[in-house]
Amino acid sequence: QVQLVESGGGLVQPGGSLRLSCAASGFAFSTYWMSWVRQGPGKEPEWISSISQWGASARYADSVKERFTISRDNAKNTLYLQMNNLKPEDTALYWCSRGPTGGNGRGQGTQVTVSS
Repeated sequence: QVQLVESGGGLVQPGGSLRLSCAASGFAFSTYWMSWVRQGPGKEPEWISSISQWGASARYADSVKERFTISRDNAKNTLYLQMNNLKPEDTALYWCSRGPTGGNGRGQGTQVTVSS
């Protein structure tokens, strides 16, 4: 049974940082591209980043490029998203998903709120 469990969200001031984690189980994690997706209040889901099976390739949406860094630890079956210089518009529910654009399973998500 595929399971994805996100953690690490919270309330942070503008300019702050957070590191999200996604613990994966029930499938061969190292064989999948993995993605982060977010959905802000009143908005459609937005793909923001993905990483190849062994981390050689990473992609980012323009909205987060140069602020967010995706990484993975296949030994721990865990996906990460380091988020720096957070902005109020980054406020959203964040979740991880399988595939280069997400959409193949998801967890319950972790809430990130950027506010002063």
